[in-house]
Amino acid sequence: MPCSWEEGLIEAREHKLFISPPVSGWILVVGSSLPDPTEDVDECYHFLTNLSRKLGQIQFFSTNRVLNHHAWALIDRGRVFRAYAWAGETLWNQGAQTAAEKDLKLACLDYGATVDYERRDLLGQTTERVPMLASRWSLDPSSIDERQFKNAYGISGEISHSNGI
Repeated sequence: MPCSWEEGLIEAREHKLFISPPVSGWILVVGSSLPDPTEDVDECYHFLTNLSRKLGQIQFFSTNRVLNHHAWALIDRGRVFRAYAWAGETLWNQGAQTAAEKDLKLACLDYGATVDYERRDLLGQTTERVPMLASRWSLDPSSIDERQFKNAYGISGEISHSNGI
């Protein structure tokens, strides 16, 4: 259903999605219905790769600042170029770290790595820097002022599982 940014973002919190109008060449999809890699990394992987096969390049970013959980992925035509997810342990670490990740000093721990006090601080810093990574790869969704899109409409709705995504 077509809706304003404000309406769409409210709907996105209620187990729905908001698909934005184009922003600097990107279309953003936000909402609580997106698969959460901290809950089921396999579901997230399959959802993102299937979506990428249909749309081309996609990027995924997720943070939980309370728990310092974070995730990001860069996928093109179903191929994972880079993905990382942390939720108390490394859930997904695929592809070589990008230059942007290295420049931002994002903590990307190996599978099974232990977390001492110093690394806990790095994980918190990494969570806070995920929007900066989004900005380096494409654009930081948190920096968008939806007031500039006063007359631009997006779409609000739910994920359809009947078509494979």
